[in-house]
Amino acid sequence: MVRIQRRKLLASCLCITATVFLLVTLQVVVELGKFERKKFKNSNLNDGHAQMEEEPIHLHPFLKREGLTLNRKKTLAADSYPIMLWWSPLTGETGRLGQCGADTCFFTINRTYLHHHRTKAFLFYGTDFNIDSLPLPRKAHHDWALFHEESPKNNYKLFHQPVITLFNYTATFSRHSHLPLTTQYLEGTEVLKSLRYLVPLQSKNHLRKSLAPLVYVQSDCDPPSDRDSYVRELMTYIEVDSYGECLRNKALPQQLNGPASMDAGDFYRILAQYKFILAFENAVCDDYVTEKFWRPLKLGVVPVYYGSPSIADWLPSNRSAILVSEFSHPRELASYIRQLDHDDRLYQAYIEWKLKGEISNQRLLTALRERKWGVQDIKQDNYIDAFECMVCTKVWDNIRLQEKGLPLKRWKADITHLSCPEPTAFAFSPLAPRRSSLREMWIPSFQQSKKEAQALRKSPKRK
Repeated sequence: MVRIQRRKLLASCLCITATVFLLVTLQVVVELGKFERKKFKNSNLNDGHAQMEEEPIHLHPFLKREGLTLNRKKTLAADSYPIMLWWSPLTGETGRLGQCGADTCFFTINRTYLHHHRTKAFLFYGTDFNIDSLPLPRKAHHDWALFHEESPKNNYKLFHQPVITLFNYTATFSRHSHLPLTTQYLEGTEVLKSLRYLVPLQSKNHLRKSLAPLVYVQSDCDPPSDRDSYVRELMTYIEVDSYGECLRNKALPQQLNGPASMDAGDFYRILAQYKFILAFENAVCDDYVTEKFWRPLKLGVVPVYYGSPSIADWLPSNRSAILVSEFSHPRELASYIRQLDHDDRLYQAYIEWKLKGEISNQRLLTALRERKWGVQDIKQDNYIDAFECMVCTKVWDNIRLQEKGLPLKRWKADITHLSCPEPTAFAFSPLAPRRSSLREMWIPSFQQSKKEAQALRKSPKRK
């Protein structure tokens, strides 16, 4: 009997203790809620120059956080700051406060904010841009911003005037873009001047006993630039070692066969043994310059370049690359390369800038110095962050003008922000394949995209 009474007493004590604990916990939650609301209230939310008392809200689709508190923060942020809605889910962020200098914006991929009164701008990733899925009808206060750093073959619609002029702000590979990404594949001047992978000319001459003067490495075959047709014809006049899937006649070591190995030191050392690298872009567009051009310059190899018609504006020095466009036929190009291959003095002139560490191109130096983002540099914003902040800042500029009763500043892209002509085919030899992906796919694709772009503008609600 005594044992039973003791057990009842113990159970009563436990119940009382649990009740007290729950009451205390509830009070703590209430006080925390008041504290959170007080912090947001005191953050001067109306002018966007908040003195944040906590770290910005960084959400990631794979990270779980406290649901109630998080939802409250996102709601308050969205109600207090301009909303930048990524219509393309590029970042994967369902809600994040971004600090851009003195300005703050709320970035999200959540399309439920489409009709929110604070939504000011829609951000599009060019590859995902679909004219059949747009935030329409477009409201007068909605800005559209385009981020597109990739090849035109990913989405030809963007390269026609009716579509590119839909956007207020752009970040593209064109120097004329509001946020130029022309040097997106170049870390800086130091990698160009570095002698880390440079193989002395005397050693390259010795290696010529087993290596061709030219090397070609491509696995994206038959692109819009028709580069494989040119290289195929060039091979009939001069020896070319071709790795990769396109026109392959030489194999890489097994450990370097994957795409991830293209930036491996061992792969660089193989390429650095050659005198010339065929650096052919997959598309011909002004200022579309990729790693294919910068890589040989980093390695101390002379690039034989085909691609951007404006490439001369981006050379480290006047004599640092051989431009295919200056030769009327691959036969003439082959003859010139053989001349350099046999004359050390003529060849040395193309790498003298690197040996001396001298970059004379002021346009290139200025572009690298003034760009607002970095490449593989954790101390700088990446170009997506810079793009978001560019749009955020311009939106806030107009908010401030509106508050002062002044006219808003209107920004608009034009055709120079993405300039690529219709693809054309090389026709050097009657032995060349009569059927090609260029004629069967890329040219029709370009022509069809032009029709779709024109049709887009004819729809009243899409203007």
